[in-house]
Amino acid sequence: MKIRLVFLGKTRNPHLRALIEEYRRRLTRFTPIEILEQRAANPKTWTEDGLLALLDPAGKEFSSEEFARWLNRQQASGQRALTLVVGDAEGFPEEARRSADLLLSLSRLTFPHELARLVLVEQLYRAFASLHGHPYPK
Repeated sequence: MKIRLVFLGKTRNPHLRALIEEYRRRLTRFTPIEILEQRAANPKTWTEDGLLALLDPAGKEFSSEEFARWLNRQQASGQRALTLVVGDAEGFPEEARRSADLLLSLSRLTFPHELARLVLVEQLYRAFASLHGHPYPK
């Protein structure tokens, strides 16, 4: 299953950008992944096919293990692609929210959007490492 991460706005912090790239690189061992940065929300450009999930504070929360199982179910069901979109400080317009298959929350805590990007890519790596029997610190 191909993973596409769409980030609204640029990741300006060079330390966070480097960590995001490190986890993206690690993820390529398990699945194709691409990261796109866009200036504005444009849901029509987000998905080629497959599921669309927006990160949203009101979305569904998973534990790391539940997230891995959910990803595994998506793959097992034949899902070809998964697009996860991290908004900017303004969140998403209603049109974008309506187009999503899933609203996903990383936590009930509030994170700056650049930090949310890092948490998301790390959790994807954690999930795929777990699904492939790769040791990863708990």
